[in-house]
Amino acid sequence: MSWSIPLGRIAGTEIRLHLTFLLLLAWIGAAHGMQGGMEAAVQGVVFICLLFGCVVLHEFGHVAAARRYGVRTPDITLLPIGGVARLERMPEKPSEELVVALAGPAVNVVIALLLFLALGEVPAVAVMAGLQDPAHGLLARLFWVNVTLTVFNLLPAFPMDGGRVLRALLSMRLGARRATDLAAGIGQALAFALGLIGLLNGAPLVVFVALFVWLGAQAEAQSVQMRELSRGMRAEDAMITRFESLPVTARITDAAELLIRTAQTDFPVVDGGGRLRGILTRSDLVRALQQNGPDSPVLEAMRREVPVVAHRAPLEDALRVMQEAAGPVGVVDAAGRLIGVLTHENLGEMLMLETARAGARATPARSW
Repeated sequence: MSWSIPLGRIAGTEIRLHLTFLLLLAWIGAAHGMQGGMEAAVQGVVFICLLFGCVVLHEFGHVAAARRYGVRTPDITLLPIGGVARLERMPEKPSEELVVALAGPAVNVVIALLLFLALGEVPAVAVMAGLQDPAHGLLARLFWVNVTLTVFNLLPAFPMDGGRVLRALLSMRLGARRATDLAAGIGQALAFALGLIGLLNGAPLVVFVALFVWLGAQAEAQSVQMRELSRGMRAEDAMITRFESLPVTARITDAAELLIRTAQTDFPVVDGGGRLRGILTRSDLVRALQQNGPDSPVLEAMRREVPVVAHRAPLEDALRVMQEAAGPVGVVDAAGRLIGVLTHENLGEMLMLETARAGARATPARSW
């Protein structure tokens, strides 16, 4: 994920910190500092760090369960709104997805139980309304944090775990595509209700969460649609075949001319044998033009780490490569020559057209 920095690697999974998380820590420290000085600021930052420690453990619950079914987790990214574990793929069987989805909240339940044993009692409910107040005690606040995380994550809406639990249960009867559509619809209805409550009560954070849930439900539905659409297809069935490329000897001025003359924004750079050496994006082009001038070589500005897939490779595999690369993927023939490009834009257009075709097939013809 862009705008994130690596913190370390645990059991093959990289922990990354989104830079906006540092803004959250600065805001928490400043807010507490203005109220109670340096000591309060330190206590506020420590509490947030422990809270996100619980979030990391939650995500590793998903990681451990997914690994049981042979699914890798390349990284976990910490955001101000929580953690995101990027699974290599979702388990195909509904029962496996159910286990993976429940594993995260189960970790929070275990943490809450351990804190209950350490405290010897259930902390007062009033603590939950003042989680930032150090007078309530650190362990008591962490207890209610984990209870809150469990309940919030089990809401039946994507991208929370509850949405995946609901989808897994529905899939056992309806199939993945129909189950996802229903679960996404329920999630968006919940998001609409949350957003309305937030607007009526002047709670911008609730509105933000509602928007997050709405977009998450929409993204999950599109992801499953694409996965279903890609079954039985190969990379060559979805690749762009009409595109402009640049030779390795090209200069930035050559790329600028192509940018003006074509609708492309990303340009593959190929060697004399037609093999992909890198991709020059529009942002890279503009940056090189400003910093190095029009006569600077494309080789110095292009992105070199661009994955490729064989043209006969299953489209599902190509989609996984695109997800890991977070960018376009080259498609090559048996000799390794570039013959096509897969981008998120052209896959989105393919999904849009297929959805329109499916809608046309489902609409009965009118008789006049």
